[in-house]
Formats: sequence, C-alpha cells, structure tokens
Amino acid sequence: MKITAVRALPLSLPLKFEGEAPKFAGGARTNMDMLLVRVDTDEGITGWGEAFGPRVWPATCAALDKVIAPLCIGRDAANIEALHQDLMRRVHSLGRSGALLFALSGLDIALWDIAGKRAGVPICRLLDAAPRRSMRAYASLLRYGDPKRVSEMSAEAVRRGYRHVKLHETRIAEMRAARDAVGSDVELMVDANCPWTVAETLSAAAAMRELRLAWLEEPLWPPDDYAGLAKIRAESGIPLAAGENVGNATEFSNLLNARAVDYAQPSVIKVGGITETLRVIELAAAAGVRVNPHSAYFGPGLLATLHVCAAFRQIALIERYYCDLAANPVGDAIAVRDGEFAVPQGPGLGFEPDASVIERYQAG
Repeated sequence: MKITAVRALPLSLPLKFEGEAPKFAGGARTNMDMLLVRVDTDEGITGWGEAFGPRVWPATCAALDKVIAPLCIGRDAANIEALHQDLMRRVHSLGRSGALLFALSGLDIALWDIAGKRAGVPICRLLDAAPRRSMRAYASLLRYGDPKRVSEMSAEAVRRGYRHVKLHETRIAEMRAARDAVGSDVELMVDANCPWTVAETLSAAAAMRELRLAWLEEPLWPPDDYAGLAKIRAESGIPLAAGENVGNATEFSNLLNARAVDYAQPSVIKVGGITETLRVIELAAAAGVRVNPHSAYFGPGLLATLHVCAAFRQIALIERYYCDLAANPVGDAIAVRDGEFAVPQGPGLGFEPDASVIERYQAG
C-alpha cells in the first residue's frame, strides 16, 4: 500500500461562548487553530492526523508540504516504524523538535488511522487485545486571572461530572478560590506554563502546599532545565509534571534520567505521533514514572491520545481543554459525559472528519 498524497489542512474554528470571549495566554480569543493532516493511499484508504497548529500552523504547514510530504510519496504506508525512523534520520539536521516534529506527528497519526482502517479495528485494538472503552477526563481550565471567575468555572466543571480540575493560574488567590470551590474530594492541579526560575518556583510551591495539589506542571523557564526541575521536585513537596514541550523520546529519556518529574506528559501532536508516544510510555514505565499525556486540543490528536491511553492501564487521566467549539470536524467524538470520554470503536481513529466543516473553516 503506497502513499500517494500528503496534505496539510489548516482550520480556524469558532469557539462557543456567551458574553466576554475566553482568554488564552492573557488575550481574548474567538477561534481555535487546528492543523489536520490527510494521507491518501493507492488502495483508496485515507488517514487523518493532526499536527500542532495553534499560532504556529504556517511553520508546521511549510515543514509538512515542503520537507516531509515529498519524502513520503511512494513509500509503504503500512510500514509505519520504518518510515518513521527513516524520516527522523533524514530531517534531523533541521531540528529534533518544533515544526518538523509537529509535521511528523500529524503524518504518523494518519498512518495509524490507515492501519486501523485496513485491519478493520480501532487503533487501541492494534495496541491491546482488550482496551478500555472509556477514559476518565480532567477539566483543563483556561487562565482567567480572577478569583471569582476561577471559582465559578471550577465549580461548574465539578457540576458537569469532572472529579479532577487543572488550573492555568500563577497566583495563589486564584488557586485558593478553586480549592474552596471544588472541596477536598476533587483533585486539583496547576499548570503554570513555564514562568519562573528555580528560586521563584520553590517560593511559589511553599504557598501552594496547603492546596494539596495532585501535581504542579511546567513551573520552570526554560522548560528543558531538567536539573532545575529535579531540584524543584526534590525540595518543593509537590509532585511535578512536564513534557508537552519535550520534542522526542530521546529528550524524554534525558528528562526521566534526571529524575525531574513524577508525571511525564508527551503531546502526541508534538512529539512524533503515536509511534514516538509509545516509546515515551515505555521509557516512563522503566523509570517508574506515571504518564498523563498533554492533550489540550480538539481533533484527531485527541482521538489518538484516547486510543493510546485506552491500551495502557497505568494511564489514568485524559486532559480535556475546558472550552467548546461551535464547529468541529470530529463533532461529538470528543464529548465528555459525566467526566468520561468514550473511546471511539470504529476502525482507525473511529471517526471521519466532517468535510463540510473542513471546507467552511479552512484558514490561510
């Protein structure tokens, strides 16, 4: 089965909200970028993937269209591992993370989608004979910067069935508001998004201990200061999570060898797709580190995360970004009901993107 075409499809999808537009990274946003990857074959099977796209999709598109796609035409779509390794070697001089790995991630997910469709089973069944059919979700809230708003949104998430809530706040007032809102029985996490030095993190952690956090995520700048993360882990008294900005399995090995985290968080649309994510899971298991993937996205990347995690019993939680899209090519396939994702049971990713949504919302 030969690859006949590889194409990037950037989308700008409207967010669903009432009143004031939600804020991302401190700025109001009314839409969400999604970068789909379509792979066609000479057997008529089409696979869909997703590459990291928010704010950077032009770079990822260029990497896919100009570098990755020409190397794929005519290659065997069924031999995912061989193609993955060959492409990693061929493009390494352009970098081992960033846009090239994002593009490879989208390609790899699409190839796994093709593999499942060809076998007539969901991807999770390619990985395990008896995968889970549902996965517990956690609500990954936006950054609101206001204790009252944080309290309202945290309480709303619990009412909707979530038993785990993650904040993206950096001030203790907002964190305390969330804890007061959700009570002691709900697990609370904080993702700081890489703002602090080691000393600043340790100072912040001292104030956070009373909150009984399940984990503190990416507190440190730069995020690849693994020695600094290890010091924070040893001295903060709070479990640490990191990994969404780690570019490949080899770098994850360095993170794990530094004993820098309690939770490894590979992002399937950044790290090299399903193939590289499986390596990270294996490395983390050998190091005795738990895995809770980063999955703050809405398309095939989230579906791929669901399938991978359903096949590994040690993975407990799936991140669900706490906002909704007014239009989404995968529709209700990523819906959370009573705090649970249903793992799609159709072949491959288990869901075909809606062509009308793709046509209407293409960007660029």
